[in-house]
Amino acid sequence: MDIVSDMGPVFLGSRLKRLAERLQADAARIVNEAGLPVQPTHMPLLVALDRQPMAIGQLVEVIGVSQPGITRGIGQLVDMGLVQSEKGKDQRRRTASLTPEGQAAMARAKHLALPRIERGVKEILTALDGDFMAEIGRLEAVLETQSLYARAGDSKPALTVREYSSELAADFHDINAEWISSMFRLEATDIEVLRHPEDKIIAPGGAILFVEAAGLGIVGTCALQKTGPGAFELTKMGVRSSARGLKAGEFLLDAMIARAQLMGAETLYLLTNARCEAAIHLYEKLGFRHDAEIMATYGARYERCDVAMRYVAREG
Repeated sequence: MDIVSDMGPVFLGSRLKRLAERLQADAARIVNEAGLPVQPTHMPLLVALDRQPMAIGQLVEVIGVSQPGITRGIGQLVDMGLVQSEKGKDQRRRTASLTPEGQAAMARAKHLALPRIERGVKEILTALDGDFMAEIGRLEAVLETQSLYARAGDSKPALTVREYSSELAADFHDINAEWISSMFRLEATDIEVLRHPEDKIIAPGGAILFVEAAGLGIVGTCALQKTGPGAFELTKMGVRSSARGLKAGEFLLDAMIARAQLMGAETLYLLTNARCEAAIHLYEKLGFRHDAEIMATYGARYERCDVAMRYVAREG
């Protein structure tokens, strides 16, 4: 089994890194046999400085490695006595150049190491179809125009509203039973609604919606229960703990408010408990306001109810 290979494009970076490590391991043997005290990762720095002295920023540009990596490599070469770093005309910039020992090392590299490495790589490439080096160049050019991260899209999975169906009745029950039981206890009215959503919610003129997250399935649900002419209670809203951070609750609540308006709701309200601080903050964000009249009219429905809110409108 080869996990890196089996995962295909997902592990392209890991596969290229593994390939690079195999190539560099052999290159290190060749460099060592040439009597050079360096690693293959030092060679691009030495080749660049063999052409001309350069500042760190210039090396970053011509080699394409991060500044910390360049600085670390130059520091190692300075410790080996192969490179010297001096302040240039601009006192804030330091210029790196080869020492006489570094020049001698490059002479050995050009004669004993680099030709052997090039010959071995070329032999490997003859076994491949097409111009592999040109493809590497094209890959680098593509990444220059837009990074993998930018192409990967949003980190949050796409959210979709789903209508109630009998197949989703179990999700309606389980999602709500999970959050209610974790904070309170299931009351008789909870049990009736969760066990018989079609009779208690749908048939009297209400609605139940779900939110589905790509790759995760149904992660949340919410109901509109008709409680009088033009009056609807927003109730039984819950999101699975596995979907935290996806803003599935806000997405679902926004959809449910829009549904209530389409159904002609004149009074849209909800009953909750002060312990549900995060939910209350969300309700306030989307236009619900604490309302004493709603509490007086409907608050006795649940033992746990000590917060009543009416939908006014979203501010801003």
